[in-house]
Amino acid sequence: MDGEELQKIARDVTAELPGTDQEHRLDPDWELHKVAGKVFMLMTDMPGRPVLILKADPDDATALRERYPDITPGYHMNKTHWITVQGGDTIDDKLVEELVTDSYRLVVAGLPKSRRPADPHTCNHPA
Repeated sequence: MDGEELQKIARDVTAELPGTDQEHRLDPDWELHKVAGKVFMLMTDMPGRPVLILKADPDDATALRERYPDITPGYHMNKTHWITVQGGDTIDDKLVEELVTDSYRLVVAGLPKSRRPADPHTCNHPA
């Protein structure tokens, strides 16, 4: 999968998740995806490579980096809690959908219950 396809799939997934917003706040090259005002995904180009930056459980982040060469520590983010995903042979549609949805769930779980647009334990990406 190339980087542009990676970002398109991620955008499509976020469009289906409850309560999400998109903005270009940092500069035109950074696209932020938020739920209830909290960032769960960033998109940018790292020298010619379109990437996703996603929140991840620290244990999962370590395992993902060990298993997939196209997943690295979060670019410009806390390296324990964020990952960077770039296009490559080891990345497929299903993995992108899972990673984006997991990032969303982690952020929603950290919100006060009154601000949650969905239950993070039962929220699934629509088929």
